Amino acid sequence: MALERLKQKRWLSLALYVAILVGLSFGFTYLLGYLMAYFNISVERFASTAYLLVFGVTLASNAAIFVPVYIHVSIMIAAAQYWNPVLIALAASVAGALGEMTGYYAGYWGKRIAHLENAPGYARLVGWMERYGPWGIFLISVQPVLPVDVAGLLAGASKLPVWKFLLPCWAAKFLKYLVACYVGPAIWSILPFPPL
Repeated sequence: MALERLKQKRWLSLALYVAILVGLSFGFTYLLGYLMAYFNISVERFASTAYLLVFGVTLASNAAIFVPVYIHVSIMIAAAQYWNPVLIALAASVAGALGEMTGYYAGYWGKRIAHLENAPGYARLVGWMERYGPWGIFLISVQPVLPVDVAGLLAGASKLPVWKFLLPCWAAKFLKYLVACYVGPAIWSILPFPPL
């Protein structure tokens, strides 16, 4: 009975976490559109810097370790409404994969500093990373709930080669961001109060 209640509590926490992330993403997108309309900012003025802005914000957001900064998703969705969604997803995925290198190197160098070998469950997690390697990184990177920093820390701690971390991380983020760039604007278009 207590185990069942604990599992239910975990699922509720996870559902609340996802709802908050989705709410924040839509809230930031709405705020961005509102501010552009309020200050009468022309979208055409930003055409030359839109991809660079998406790249920079996504890089900074993904470089933060275990800090859920999802403003880059809002900016991606807003930019995808006006510019090429594939190029927006490409710029964001390259920046996102490069930003995740902070987690990789934190795991790589943190192992020496923190002596992670003695941490409970460390051997099991490293075994999982050695067994699934790039596929595990792809699966962790493509889903929107768990922070990808977990994959980066594990890949770095288990000394997985950088390219075996970066390529699947980039591919998964490209797929995830491409879906966001097409689905996000579609959802905005059916809402009764689209901001943009």
